[in-house]
Amino acid sequence: MSTSPDVSAPKASRLSARFAALAAEGRRALVCYVTAGHPDPEQSVTLLRGIAAAGADVIEVGVPFSDPMADGPVIQQSSQIALDHGVSLERTLHIVRDAALDVPVVLFSYLNPIIAGGPDVLARARAAGVDGVLVTDLPVGADPTREAWFGASGLDFVRLVAPTTPAPRMAEIARHGGGFVYLISRLGVTGERAELPPDLPDTVARLRSSTSLPICIGFGISTPAQAKAAAQLGDGVVVGSALVRAAGRSVQEAIELTAALRAAIDEI
Repeated sequence: MSTSPDVSAPKASRLSARFAALAAEGRRALVCYVTAGHPDPEQSVTLLRGIAAAGADVIEVGVPFSDPMADGPVIQQSSQIALDHGVSLERTLHIVRDAALDVPVVLFSYLNPIIAGGPDVLARARAAGVDGVLVTDLPVGADPTREAWFGASGLDFVRLVAPTTPAPRMAEIARHGGGFVYLISRLGVTGERAELPPDLPDTVARLRSSTSLPICIGFGISTPAQAKAAAQLGDGVVVGSALVRAAGRSVQEAIELTAALRAAIDEI
């Protein structure tokens, strides 16, 4: 007796599918951040394709913004360079479309550029190949109408969690998110650090008890050794400033760093 498929079951997003596949293999995710249009728009496409081929499981593509208050000097500088090249949100979407990646893409942005993109901007993002969106300055509960707009977009709404967040608030944040939870390993702006914070294991355990979403640890992870240590605690790691700094020297250097990070994580 044949049975027809359950067409009512929602299709898993590419982000969810990637994390499920990694979990089935006992592997951790490497999430790589780059700024769209850096070091220039043409090389940006080459960089995206290169880090995907080198082992990135998810790529966060940062939208250049004139006032990136949550970012440290490396990413601030990359954003300014991209702006000087005329890279806007719309051109960011063109770069994503041109790269045609076979790994999930998360649009990493402040709220203003997205609002300025118009009411159909999230639909345009999906059409360009974006799978999720992370908005740095829209905390849970700050604007329910805007949050509902993101939630109804068909994109996974990736949420940030700070290390000082109490467990009940962690659970609330995670309930309103999708794809994975981005755990900020330390307070402050993005940037490379010499070591991981000593209280990170406790923070991860608190978040783990509050959500079933995959946990990716970022902020301050810059070396293969740090990535391996963080990956032993979470479901994945996010590396941004170190890759952006490398890309500023050469795209090939950033690709080689991605491969080294991938190899270190896979040693677990």
